[in-house]
Order: sequence, then structure tokens, then C-alpha cells
Amino acid sequence: MKDVAVWGSSTIVAPIIDVLSNLRLVECLNDNIPCGQVEGKFKQWPVTGTSDKIKHLLCANNMHFVLTAMTMKNKRAVWNKMMPFDIPLDRFINVIHPSAVFYEEYCYIGTGVVMAPLVQLSPGAVIGDNCILYANSFVGHDSILGRCVVVANNASIGGYINIERGVHIGSNASIRERITIGEFSVVGMGSVVLKDVPPNTIVAGNPAQKIGETE
Repeated sequence: MKDVAVWGSSTIVAPIIDVLSNLRLVECLNDNIPCGQVEGKFKQWPVTGTSDKIKHLLCANNMHFVLTAMTMKNKRAVWNKMMPFDIPLDRFINVIHPSAVFYEEYCYIGTGVVMAPLVQLSPGAVIGDNCILYANSFVGHDSILGRCVVVANNASIGGYINIERGVHIGSNASIRERITIGEFSVVGMGSVVLKDVPPNTIVAGNPAQKIGETE
């Protein structure tokens, strides 16, 4: 049994951890909810501290980490905050629902990856460290997700796509094959992406067009 500390929203990963017999959620770190308050509407988890507690928890050999703190608006800020903690990659833990569909011999999955129910990966997919894939999302063959990419529910990523670090793909978005999404960009929900997206860019619509820039 491995102890898990979640930095960010525990409600994302707690239901998945509940069905995994080898993991136990023991620390919920949140920089936006005061220590002692709880997360969750039904089953609840108390917040045990902020990210400042990470350095202390690294001293516990059995403690492993999951990062869920990156939202659409704060990805670069959280990235810059995470790097100085220097959490070794082997201290991150994968939290993958049993219903996720992929062939281990045909894909690469990094560390600290979260996969919700019914995620599907095609052969040749590369999932970088600390990525989060929500329910029913799909990653096509030979596509690459960089570190800390979030793919929301029902999003569909075609083949030979390169998604750089810190990108957020909104729910029900579709990305055609052989597209590059630049780092820390955001693809709005329901968007259809037919061409490359520059770094730090927000796109939305069908076809997707630039509507702003990320911080």
C-alpha cells in the first residue's frame, strides 16, 4: 500500500484511488482552501495543508504525489511554483482507473499520470509526466502529450499530434491529425482545431480561432 498526497483538488483523484487497492489517499494539499476545511459534496476529504508541506512530506519514503493544481488560468504559475520543490519523478504515482483502455506494450505513460474512467489510448501514444486525462478522452496513435497536459472529458486528439507542456484541452474538443499545440495554450470546450496553435494562446470555436492569450 502506497500513501498518496494530492496537491490540488482531491475530488479529481479520490474516487479513482478508492477503487485501487494499492493506493491510499492520506494528504490533501490545497493552496486555495484553508487547512481543516473539506473538499467534496458527498464523501469528503479534509485539507491537510498547502503546497508548502511538500518539502516535509518528501522526507517520508512511502509518500507519493499527484499534481492536480493546474487549472486553465494558472498553469504557468503552478509550473513555476512546482519546479523549486524538485520532486523526484519516482515520487510521483500514476492513478489510473481500471476501465482505461490502452496496451502497455504499445504506449508510453510517464509518472504522476491520472486517467479517469474510459480513457482510451491508441498504439504509439506518449503520455508525459503529470498529465491528467478525464473521462472518455481519446489520444490517437503516435501523438505526444508533454508534461502537465490536461485533456478534459470527451476530448478527441487525432494521430501524430504534438501537445506541448502545460496545455489544457477543453471538453468535447477535437484536434485533427499532425497538429502542434504550443506550450501553456488553451483549447476551448467544443473547439475543432484544424491548424497549429502557437504557445500561450487561447483558441475556441469551429474552426478554432485565437480569442486571447494565457498569462
